[in-house]
Amino acid sequence: MHSISKLIETFALTTAQRDRDQIDFSVARLLHDYVEASRVAVYRLIDDGPARRVQRHILIDRDGHEYGPQSEPLNELPRLLDHPQWYECDMTLDAVHYQTGAGTGATMGTVFPLPGEQGAVGLIEIELAPHRTSLQPREVRMINGVLRLLSNHLAVLDYGQRDTLTGLLNRRTFEQSFVKIVDRSRSLTRDAGALAPSWFAIVDIDRFKSINDRYGHLFGDDVLLLMARLMRQAFRGCDQLFRFGGEEFVIVLEGTPAENVEATLDRFRRRIADHAFPQVGQVTISIGYTRIGPSDPAVTCFDRADAALYYAKENGRNQVRCYETLIADGCLDKREDSTADIELF
Repeated sequence: MHSISKLIETFALTTAQRDRDQIDFSVARLLHDYVEASRVAVYRLIDDGPARRVQRHILIDRDGHEYGPQSEPLNELPRLLDHPQWYECDMTLDAVHYQTGAGTGATMGTVFPLPGEQGAVGLIEIELAPHRTSLQPREVRMINGVLRLLSNHLAVLDYGQRDTLTGLLNRRTFEQSFVKIVDRSRSLTRDAGALAPSWFAIVDIDRFKSINDRYGHLFGDDVLLLMARLMRQAFRGCDQLFRFGGEEFVIVLEGTPAENVEATLDRFRRRIADHAFPQVGQVTISIGYTRIGPSDPAVTCFDRADAALYYAKENGRNQVRCYETLIADGCLDKREDSTADIELF
C-alpha cells in the first residue's frame, strides 16, 4: 500500500501530464497500488439520446495487465441504468460500496464519481483484493480528495482545449486528437466491420459575413453561440464537436453506419434552418462530409470534406453533401493526396 508521501509524489507526476489517456492510466495505477485492488476500471459517461451509456476507458486487472478503451459501437455499450451501483454513484455524486456474489466468492467494490461542471463525467470502479473486505474511511476520503484534485486539473486542461466563445473543442485540440480518432476508427472497423465507420464533416454558416455586416459582430457572436448549443443538443456525447474559427465547425461522428450519417447531419441542418435566431431570423448551414479511412491523415479528410462543402455552397447552399457519393455520381473528380498543398494547422 502506498504511503501518503508516495501517493502525493505519484499524483504530482500524474498531473504533470497533458494527455488524457495517460492521465487516466496513471490514476488507475495509483489507485490500484494504493488500495491493493484486484481490478480498477475508469469509465466515461456518454449521452445517447434519452439513455446514458458507460464506456470502459481504462482497465487494470488483478495481474496488473492494462487495457485501453473499448471499441464497441455506442448502442452496444451498457446503459448506466442497468448497473445500480453506477446509477446511484452518478445520481448522488458520492462513493457507492457494493458486493457481488456471496461467501468466499464475494467481491467487494466501490464506485467513485469523476465530477465535472454539470454532474459526473465518468466513474472509477475499484474491486478489492480477496483478502480485503472493504475500504477504510480514511482511504475513501483520500481517494475522494485525489479525484477532486484531478477534476480541478482536468478543468484547467479542458480550458486550454476549448474555443473561448462557444466552448466547443478548438482547432489545436483537433490536431492533437486526430491520430486517436483514426486509431479508434480502425478498431471499430476491425471489430464491427463496415457497420461502424467514422466520419469527418465540415459545417459552414451560409452568408455569415452578411450577418456580421448587417447586424454587427455581437449578433454574429450570438449566432455562433446558439449554433454551438444546437450542435450539442443534436449530437451524441461520443461525437466530437470543434470550432475551427470564424463560422466553420467540424464534427467527427464515430461508429456511425453509412446509412445513418447523412440522416443525422441533415436532421441537424433542418434544425438550424427551423430555428429563429434573435434579431437575425433564419440562418442556414451547408455541410460536406467524408468517411475517415484507417490510414487517413487529417489534412486528407479535411480536403475531401471541404470539396463536398464547396459543392454544396456552389449548388444552392443549405444542404448536406457526401464526398464519396459525389465522386460516385460523377459530380466531383477524385481528390489526389494534397498534403503538400494545404496548410491545415
